[in-house]
Parts: sequence; structure tokens; C-alpha cells
Amino acid sequence: MANPQCCANPPTPNHDAREGKVVESFGGLRSYLAGAQESKLAVVLISDIYGFEAPNLRNIADKVASSGYFVVVPDFFHGNAYVPGDDVHVWIKEHTTDKGFEEAKPVIDVLNEQGVSVVGAAGYCWGAKVVAELAKANEIQAAVMLHPSFITDDDIKEVKCPIAILGAETDVTAPPEQVKQFEQVLSSSNTGIGYFVKIFPGVSHGWTVRYDNNDAAAVKSAEEALADMTDWFNKNLSEPEVAALLP
Repeated sequence: MANPQCCANPPTPNHDAREGKVVESFGGLRSYLAGAQESKLAVVLISDIYGFEAPNLRNIADKVASSGYFVVVPDFFHGNAYVPGDDVHVWIKEHTTDKGFEEAKPVIDVLNEQGVSVVGAAGYCWGAKVVAELAKANEIQAAVMLHPSFITDDDIKEVKCPIAILGAETDVTAPPEQVKQFEQVLSSSNTGIGYFVKIFPGVSHGWTVRYDNNDAAAVKSAEEALADMTDWFNKNLSEPEVAALLP
């Protein structure tokens, strides 16, 4: 269930492409693309309820792309991202994570068709549930959830790829106790799946993508989360032929 934290600190949508570009259809969805399309390594970023035009999210895409990834940020809301003041519960019913999961699969199909070897996905709040479903369905090779919403212990039990979970000290949707429970589920699993769990002090739900660029402390925490996410992908996504040569 969504709560007021999910709607706090709304971004100002940015229609500019920044370092990447916006295409009308990638796997059927309008998307922001960053990085070299010929890369064999891809990352799909799945937004929170404010959608793919959030400026900080596009900056994140550009920075992830600078590490050698082809990055796709799809518009799962078809131009109908949440607008502050609307009833968020009604909006959630109209934009389900189940639909997001189904619409993510063609995006990954296109990546595979263009020669990508491995795909990672990171999801923010709403997007974390879509990432969970992709990880459960073996659609991706590495997952990152940032201040996740709608996630259950059963979701965590069923993931089939390495997963990182980044939580906030102040979060009603995914409180630290729940994030620690997720870690316990992963540690007690006999699947051998790699995991990384971290709770960031002094921050609230949404801190990784809905922060004030004039707040040095907020920027530092967000950049630390971005570094952890990128490190996780660097560790768990590599071209198979390259990985086979590593010691």
C-alpha cells in the first residue's frame, strides 16, 4: 500500500534528453536511452510513481551508462505519471506493477535481440516490485531494489539472480526492520544467490532519486546509493566469454 512518503518531494519533469535520447518506442514503450547501444551489457531503470522524466533519474541513467552499460528507462505509465494532489491509491490501481512486469518483458526481448549478453534492472519504490517480478521470472541477471514498495518475504524467497536491497533509515513503506528481514530470508536461503543489503542512515524513502541538488548531504547519500548500485552491476553483470576468463 502506498503512503505519503511515496509522494513526497515530487520532481519537476524534464522533457530534455540530457546526454541520452528519448525514443518513441523501445519494446513498445517510449523510453529514455543512454550509453552505447552496441554494448553487450544493459541496465533497465524502473522509475517510482513520478515516471521516466524525473531529472535525477535521467542523470542516474547517464552515470550508469558512463560505466559501459546501455541503459533503458521506459515510460511504464504511458505519459500518465502520478501528479501531486491526485489520489495515489486510485493511481496505483490504474498503474499496477503486474502490468509493469508484463510491459518490461518486451523491453528485455529487444535488448536480447540486439545482442545484449546480460541485463540488470534497478527499481525505485513502485519500480522495485517490477524488478522483483523480473528476478523471480529469471528475466534478468542482476537486480537492485531502492526503497522498495509492495515487496514481501515470498518475493525475496523466489528471486533467481543476485540482488541488492538499499533501504532508508526512515521509511514507512519498507522500514529498516523489514529490510533486515529480507536480508535474513536471503541469508537462510540454500540457493547460493548473492545479495547485498544496506540501510542508509539519516535518509527517508525516495532519497536516491527525489533529492534536492542544493542539499549537499542529500546529494552525498544519493551518490553513495548510485555507487553501490553500479558496483553491484559491475560485480554481477559481465559478458559470458569475459567472465569465463576471470580467475
